[in-house]
Amino acid sequence: MSDLSPQAQQVFWAFNKAASGKPYDWHYLPAIAAALRAAADQLFPEPNDWDKDNMSQQGLWLLRLKRDQLLAIAAELESQ
Repeated sequence: MSDLSPQAQQVFWAFNKAASGKPYDWHYLPAIAAALRAAADQLFPEPNDWDKDNMSQQGLWLLRLKRDQLLAIAAELESQ
């Protein structure tokens, strides 16, 4: 397993602490990634046409940035 980014490591450790108390339960990685993808979809959904017409460019950029950050951590965890 390669090293995780600090962001992915924090998510991984927090989940394992709550789920099993063990710091390195690698078999949880797919479940953690799936939960992050669901959170990204709920908190920062892809902008629809209404959003694109009514949100500022800064608002759209921030929405995409936060979504991409969550999805990047999910992808990193899935690749382990």
